[in-house]
Amino acid sequence: MDLSIKRTAHLARWNLVLLTRNRLAFVYAVVMPLLPLLLLLTGDRGSETAGASAITTLFLVAGLFPVYYNVLAQFVNRRDELVLKRMRTGEVRDSELVASIALPGIASALGVSLVAIPVAVAFGQELPVNVLLYVAGAVFTVVMLSAFAFWTAAWTKSAESAQLTSLPIILIVSFGPLFTSISGLPDVLRDLAEFTPGSAMSEMVRIGWFGLDGPDATKTTLDFAETWSVAAEPLLVIVAWTFVAISLAKRSMRWEPRS
Repeated sequence: MDLSIKRTAHLARWNLVLLTRNRLAFVYAVVMPLLPLLLLLTGDRGSETAGASAITTLFLVAGLFPVYYNVLAQFVNRRDELVLKRMRTGEVRDSELVASIALPGIASALGVSLVAIPVAVAFGQELPVNVLLYVAGAVFTVVMLSAFAFWTAAWTKSAESAQLTSLPIILIVSFGPLFTSISGLPDVLRDLAEFTPGSAMSEMVRIGWFGLDGPDATKTTLDFAETWSVAAEPLLVIVAWTFVAISLAKRSMRWEPRS
C-alpha cells in the first residue's frame, strides 16, 4: 500500500490533538499506563518478582488502553461521524487513515514502555537483561492490539457499545498471564494459556527485562545470550497473533456506519 509519510504525520498530529482534548481518553493514554509503576514501591525494593509484576502490568495496561481501546473508540467515532467516508473521497489513502488513527496510541504506549526503564531503575530494579527483546515485545504488542482494535470496530455499532465489544479481547489478553501464574491450575490449562497473546507479552517482558526462565521463576537465571532461545516460543506466539489480527482487520474493515 502506498503511504505518504507527510500526510500521515499531519493526520496523526490532528488525531493526537483530539485525543488530548478528551480528558478520559488522555487519562487512558498517559495516566493509567504509568500507575502500575507504583507497585515497585511495595514489597522488597529491587525484587525481581515485584519488578516483573509491575512491568508486565504496565505492558498490559499500555497496550489495552492507549492502543486497543482508544484506537477502537476513535475509529468508530470517525466512522459514525462520516469523517472517514469524506476523507476517502480525497487524496488520503486507506493506509494513511489507519496509521494516523493508531499512531498517537502507539506513541503513548511505546513512550510509557521506555519511561518505565529509568523509573524502575530509580526504584531499585536492574537494567533489562536483553533490551532488544523488551523493545520487540513492545512493538509487536502495539501493532497486534491496533489490528485487533480495527477488527473489533467492524462489529461495533457505536462508540458507546465499544465498552462491551472490547471485552472479549481485553479478557483474553488479561487472563492469559493470570492463568500461567496459578500454580494449582491443571497443566493442560496452563499450557493453553501460554498461547494467549497476553501470556506471550508477559513472558517477553519477564525474559527480556528480568531474565526469568518460565512463569514460575522468581530469580534472574538467564544472561543475554540465553534469553534469545528461551524467548523464541513467546516471540513466535505474539508474531502469530499479530498476523492473525492484521488478517482479520483487513478482511472486516468497515468505513461507513451500519445502515
